[in-house]
Amino acid sequence: MSTASCGPEGQSSAANVTSSSDASTTVVPVIGVSRSNLASNLVLTGEFVPYQEIDVMAKEAGYIKSIRVDIGDHVRAGQLLAELEIPEMQNDIERATAGAEASKADIETAQGNLTRAKSAHDIAELSYKRILDVSKKEPGLIPQQEVDVAHSRELETGAQVVAAEANLQTAKRKLAMANAEQSRWRTLEKYTVISAPFTGVITKRYANTGAMIQQGTSSDTQAMPVVRLSQNDLLRLIVPVPESAVAGVRVGSTVDVTVASLGRTFPGRVTRSEGKLALNTRTMNTEIDVPNRDYRLLPGMYAQVDLHTQQSRSVLALPVEAIEEINGAPHVYAVRDSTIHIVPVTTGIKTAEQEEIRSGIAEDELVIVGRHAGLQNGQKVKPRVMQASSQGKAD
Repeated sequence: MSTASCGPEGQSSAANVTSSSDASTTVVPVIGVSRSNLASNLVLTGEFVPYQEIDVMAKEAGYIKSIRVDIGDHVRAGQLLAELEIPEMQNDIERATAGAEASKADIETAQGNLTRAKSAHDIAELSYKRILDVSKKEPGLIPQQEVDVAHSRELETGAQVVAAEANLQTAKRKLAMANAEQSRWRTLEKYTVISAPFTGVITKRYANTGAMIQQGTSSDTQAMPVVRLSQNDLLRLIVPVPESAVAGVRVGSTVDVTVASLGRTFPGRVTRSEGKLALNTRTMNTEIDVPNRDYRLLPGMYAQVDLHTQQSRSVLALPVEAIEEINGAPHVYAVRDSTIHIVPVTTGIKTAEQEEIRSGIAEDELVIVGRHAGLQNGQKVKPRVMQASSQGKAD
């Protein structure tokens, strides 16, 4: 940001106005109005929390057969954490397997019955057609009762075919149910192996080998977890943004995060906010994601963040000591043709060193910096141009 440098005698731009050897002319330090890139920063303090953290529960109740991790261990997604022993589950799996095998045998039996029923029906149908043909060609040769018996036999065997087909479909449905039950138990068997759902750090261990673990369901708050897993390679920094700065929060903007305990500054990015103000504090919690691949940062650490709430590029700006409040409005002391003109101005973004000038004065005009005591509108002065630093200058 642009600031006035010291003069030859080591006096700053805020030095008192001095008089020259000519008692009638006052020498004043001035600086030209120039363009700068300004950003209004808000320093906030927040606490790091894991990007995600869970208590790893057991889906099925059982005894801890083995536990492979301990506090502080770094684990990968899918890595084995613990194994459960559920003795009765093996019996259930064997029962389901036997049921599936029995259903397969029932299907084979039903298929054999269907084949026999179709064969009997084919013979009965053929016999009925032959007897009926002879009866039509040679009326009276075959008694009508014999024709009726053949027809009845044909209908009876047809019904037996339909029943055999229904029995076969029933057996197939039973096999599907038995396979589903077997698959269910195979799925439950997989829950005896507890794996890490994501890459992280074990921050707490609840159980030891031989401990009885209950089912971890949402309705059972008494169930004991196995371990607690935190994802710490990416941390969330939660900072409370005051109501006055909420409008300047922009998701996706980069920020500098300073951790005093480590003496380091880390890059972060504004990723999300609650979108509402807390009624008791009038602040909005905003989350900043901070990469932590070397695990130097720890959840619970405090950090300061420089949050850019406003930013403008290539705007007219003056040092803050060049602007004076007169009757509650900002004014500057412009020097035109060696004459002081007290000009009202409209200001914008204000930083620790500079303030944006939106209207009231033009670029390259000379403005008095430092104390304005004793200076009057229309007074003749001798301007002494001060050099401005390059910090904050527009490209």
